[in-house]
Amino acid sequence: MRSAVFGLFLCAVLPLVNAGCFSAERKSTEKFCQDSVDKTWHPTGSVWRNSKCFDCNCSADSMRCCDAMERPVNYPEKCQVEYDYTTCTFEVFEKVPCSATGGVLGK
Repeated sequence: MRSAVFGLFLCAVLPLVNAGCFSAERKSTEKFCQDSVDKTWHPTGSVWRNSKCFDCNCSADSMRCCDAMERPVNYPEKCQVEYDYTTCTFEVFEKVPCSATGGVLGK
């Protein structure tokens, strides 16, 4: 019991969380930016959040997107991350081994 509680604690307290930005230069004559994730077009001067939780803006000379959701890194191997892109949140939890019991379906 004590090791299970400790394992859950390790999963809950992550040593590092990673977030980042990327940008792409564009010609000032271009009137739209294309979101590289959703493949949608946005007019110069617009700001949007794409389906993978990046906040983007389209300016006259570049398009810049920054991660709106922190993403965990360096968590214990026995843990896994589940992202919810509708709320831009994540949950880290301990993996639970599964075993098949009973019969096997099939031919």
